[in-house]
Amino acid sequence: MPDRALRIVTYNVRYFGHALRGLASTIGPKRRIAAALLTLDPLPDIICMQEVDTISLRSRLAHRGGRDGETQLEAFMGRLEAAFDAAEVPFPYEAFYFRAHTYKLGSTPIYTTGLAALVNVRTLRINSHNVHSPEHITHHHLQRWKSRKQSRICAHLRLEDEKGRPLHVFNTHLSLPTPWSKTFWSQRDKMGFGENQVHEARRLVAFARAHAGAEPFVLCGDFNSPPASPVYRCLTEEAGLLGAQEHLGQIDARSPRSFATAGFMRLRMHLDHLFSGGRLNWLDLDGTARFGDPAGRFHGLSDHVPLVGRFSLA
Repeated sequence: MPDRALRIVTYNVRYFGHALRGLASTIGPKRRIAAALLTLDPLPDIICMQEVDTISLRSRLAHRGGRDGETQLEAFMGRLEAAFDAAEVPFPYEAFYFRAHTYKLGSTPIYTTGLAALVNVRTLRINSHNVHSPEHITHHHLQRWKSRKQSRICAHLRLEDEKGRPLHVFNTHLSLPTPWSKTFWSQRDKMGFGENQVHEARRLVAFARAHAGAEPFVLCGDFNSPPASPVYRCLTEEAGLLGAQEHLGQIDARSPRSFATAGFMRLRMHLDHLFSGGRLNWLDLDGTARFGDPAGRFHGLSDHVPLVGRFSLA
């Protein structure tokens, strides 16, 4: 019997608040994102999300009807499960939340940041994870402002497929380039050129290599860095990781603006990536569409679009 291909999605969901420009989470985006995920055939085995709130004013201000103490991920999982029930499809996912940072006014959390991962437990077994201690990768250019800078983390899951073969999944969201570096003002391009971003990319690789060893892994997320940037080159040329879009010919890494995954007003950027290491074969990117493509099933649901990739384990 041929090996079953595995499908992964990486998606910056903008706190499920795109309808209000990210200022507050609403029910609508949760429902629409859940419905869009359900249309993927085959269903994803792994869904990695960035910009997921915990419980804060932002997550509850415009979201009515949520249970007391319900987190944003729990609210989304409720909408996702409802979508599966309505379609009479068995619900296969177990969710994990990785807390990154909390901004407070006194004791009240104004907003929080974090990552999430959903695993299809019908196709994968969860071996271990770092939910309780996600890896901190933030590079602090100014130590005296360390407590004010948004923390950046890397989530890690070790999974096993139906044949018992291991797969590591690393989910992350890199910092924006720091303006406190001289090189920030001396060059036109900013995203992916920050010294702090390169430091974080190297920490990511070191963390992934230390935990995956010789076992295959996927490193995905919002890297705030386009192809051809120092961060992208650090991960591919320096660290030897394989970029799925470049490998499958969806992009030319020398043309960083040819495939937008995010947008702000009229600005279009390629910030999201799927990388891999070890014996893992990328098969296709079916379901991936450019940001702004009205035919894309995730069009208008966030300021990013997801990358959807299929691969097999060697």
